[in-house]
Amino acid sequence: MADLPPTTDEPIIRLEDVSLFYSSFRAVRNISYPFRTNAITALIGPSGCGKSTLLRSINRMNDLVPGAYAEGRMLYHGEDLYGPGVDAVEVRRRIGMVFQKPNPFPKSIFDNVAFGPRVNGVKGDMADIVEASLRRASLWDDVKDKLKQSGMALSGGQQQRLCIARAIATEPEIILMDEPCSALDPRSTLLIEELMLELKQRYTIIIVTHNMQQAARASDETVFLTMGDDRAGYMVEAGVTSELFTNPKSQLTEDYVSGRFG
Repeated sequence: MADLPPTTDEPIIRLEDVSLFYSSFRAVRNISYPFRTNAITALIGPSGCGKSTLLRSINRMNDLVPGAYAEGRMLYHGEDLYGPGVDAVEVRRRIGMVFQKPNPFPKSIFDNVAFGPRVNGVKGDMADIVEASLRRASLWDDVKDKLKQSGMALSGGQQQRLCIARAIATEPEIILMDEPCSALDPRSTLLIEELMLELKQRYTIIIVTHNMQQAARASDETVFLTMGDDRAGYMVEAGVTSELFTNPKSQLTEDYVSGRFG
């Protein structure tokens, strides 16, 4: 593994020998990795290697899938996210999620962003919260005069930025992004990537992407997964993105990032 930049910070998320299952099928096996605070980490690898399963397990979205369970430890500020007494709803408030396809609620732009804070009983001026979230998502100037209009009427790229605003309105520490640009055109993709670079000043971002150029451009660190003979995803190599792409330690990694398989 490539050496990571020196930091005095404890990783915000630390995976220790994590395996993930759907009933008897092991989808991911024996993943250990520290996710650094205020960094963008990309999860890359061929389809079916468990990237999205791993991502969704970090905020316990997989709890909603019948038969899904985790083994090993997933530590958030040193506390096991799957430990007894941990509230999955609170986990999802602190660890937000942005999905592959923009999925605004069939509500106004304002109500889309205000939804999470209202559900969580946040006190304060909702208009200020909505404006601050839209500004952080680089969407305020586009929508400030049409907050009562439906979020569904926005363009694809604007809808995805609205979903990012919705995710950060509950003041999470971590934002998970599951291929957030795969349904977007190149210009909207670039805007989302630029937004990610701004957001990492305040948030830790973990992104699943099939786009090698995107991983190389936008992430600080990269985790490469592939599938074993048992069809379970496992980690081949991980480290600083620039090193992993230019000087990979594993032939598997070199073949994948150069496009020879996957």
